[in-house]
Amino acid sequence: MMTSFNGEMLMQYRIEGMDCASCVGKIETALTRMPGVSDIRLNFATEKLELTLASDAATQAGDIEKTIKSLGFGVSATPQTAHHQRWWQTRKGKQVVGLGMLMGAAYALALFFPTYGAWVFAAAVIVGVYPFARKALALGLSGTPFSIETLMSVAALGALVIGEAEEAAAVVFLFSIGELLESVAAGHARAGIRALASLVPKTAVLLDALGGQREVAAASLRVNDHVLVRPGDRVSADGVIIQGSSSLDESPVTGESVPCAKTTGDHVFAGSINVDGVLEVRVEKTAADNTIARIIQLVEQAQASKAPTARFIERFSRYYTPAVMALAALVVILPPLVMGGDWSTWLYRGLALLLIACPCALVLSTPAAIASGLAAGTRRGLLIKGGSALETIGRVKTVAFDKTGTLTEGKPRVTDVAAFTQQSGEEILALFASVESGSNHPLAKAIVAHAEAADTLIPTASNASATAGKAVHATVAGRALAIGSPVYAAQAAILSTEQQAQIETLQNDDKTVSVLFDEQSREALGLVALRDESRDDAQQGVAQLKAMGVRSVMLTGDNRRTAQAIAGHLGMEWQAELLPEDKLHLINEMKLNTKVAMVGDGINDAPALATADVGIAMGGGTDVAIETADAALLKNSVTDVAHLVALSRATVIPPFSTVLICRI
Repeated sequence: MMTSFNGEMLMQYRIEGMDCASCVGKIETALTRMPGVSDIRLNFATEKLELTLASDAATQAGDIEKTIKSLGFGVSATPQTAHHQRWWQTRKGKQVVGLGMLMGAAYALALFFPTYGAWVFAAAVIVGVYPFARKALALGLSGTPFSIETLMSVAALGALVIGEAEEAAAVVFLFSIGELLESVAAGHARAGIRALASLVPKTAVLLDALGGQREVAAASLRVNDHVLVRPGDRVSADGVIIQGSSSLDESPVTGESVPCAKTTGDHVFAGSINVDGVLEVRVEKTAADNTIARIIQLVEQAQASKAPTARFIERFSRYYTPAVMALAALVVILPPLVMGGDWSTWLYRGLALLLIACPCALVLSTPAAIASGLAAGTRRGLLIKGGSALETIGRVKTVAFDKTGTLTEGKPRVTDVAAFTQQSGEEILALFASVESGSNHPLAKAIVAHAEAADTLIPTASNASATAGKAVHATVAGRALAIGSPVYAAQAAILSTEQQAQIETLQNDDKTVSVLFDEQSREALGLVALRDESRDDAQQGVAQLKAMGVRSVMLTGDNRRTAQAIAGHLGMEWQAELLPEDKLHLINEMKLNTKVAMVGDGINDAPALATADVGIAMGGGTDVAIETADAALLKNSVTDVAHLVALSRATVIPPFSTVLICRI
């Protein structure tokens, strides 16, 4: 894509095949050397490249694409979303499969015809090393002469020269596997970004000045446009309601499990789900600046904040590669010249040094304790993404927990049923379930499920309707009944002082209260209270962390009353009414003084998971959280956080680590 501005052209490309921050550095180095190219911005997470090209420069758009392709990367002029292939369908995947087949054939031939086996090994080396040697040459010409590819190519070809074709083939094969695994890991990281972006609908219903409706791309919406949001739709843009009332599920943004009642004048977030009413919303932010877009930016920035390690590896390779090659040259040259050594012997030894020093050995070799720790964690349902994460978890002194879906089940459950009349609690529950039976609201589903679990006979309702965001109505056994919030019930029915006190007590205990009343007589018949209960093992998990010297704090988007009730029960600190950027800010503050882990399950947790020293996702959480995190708790158990810390501490404390791990 090309945009002309003030004599300069803004070029946009999509780059394929970037697996790490090192790839970014190689492309930037090559482009910087091209005349007329400036303002290079390459985003590893989104695979997008932007640069400025002077209109009178000798460099042409074709030259830029040719340079990038010569480095071994794919490039397209339109930064659109690509078709995502399975690993075996990719170029790197096909290379690994092909090399594996060649090596298998070579080993089979070597058993019966050793001479032919050596030739097949040699063929595997030539086929396998070709793309790396070609890339090494291109990198050398573009300003990166001492790359990892250079060392690997020289080492493999050197081994072939001295007659060690089998070892050379193994080096190429293992390096190819490492490249493929890196590519797969990068793809998983990008999958989380794509899942975030998919939360915002692609289209919106735009209203014109005369009330006409037409479907447009959500990305085309502008500030002050009016859009229609129907029941079941996702909100297409951040904005304010100018007409209508409804309940909105804002869990993708705030993490709050219970839908919020919204009416005229209230703000709504892009990606929220409209539950029951029709809304007219005035757009306040464009697609590039809405809540989900900001969350994506926060995740990308948080992932980029881990770049110092990647930069260290890149700096290390700049010195390591030429140092090893210089040392190997000295081994070949000095003994024959100074001590009269045999040239062929010392050539063999110099090339053997290159082979041994090939960086794939550094990348692929994992200490026994780390390997055992990762395996032990997997057996217990603790999925840990690499030895670095395993080592860091044991040094954590503060664990920040999301509330909904992490410390709690994430689903409201009926906790209390009370009758205000002579009817029994079971009869009131039956009436509640009857009126709510036609609703898709999460609270309605919880009430019906509770009644069915109690084998309650639910009478048939008719004339069901809803007042969006306020109440549901139905006729049951000839009576016009309604269920609404305490605020609505106080307006539409008569609540005694005792009944209001009972409702207030339940609300102070972090419970959501619904009131059943007769619309004709205005008599209040009873109430049902619901709450998102904490996980069975949450209190035990927090206590175990405390015993290990680890502080626990709850970070939630829910209201302060809810947070205080849950945190008080679990015996931990808390912060409430937090948006994703607020959680991120608090995590960064904690990191100034100690190592911090973040445990969450939702989309709104992704930025904090990415920026924490260790991000831990609940296994039942969203794909975004799991892809962003460094570890996942497959059993959804809070006590497994303590098990992770214990496993890490056992792994990194020699010399008894292996023994301890084997006993876990």
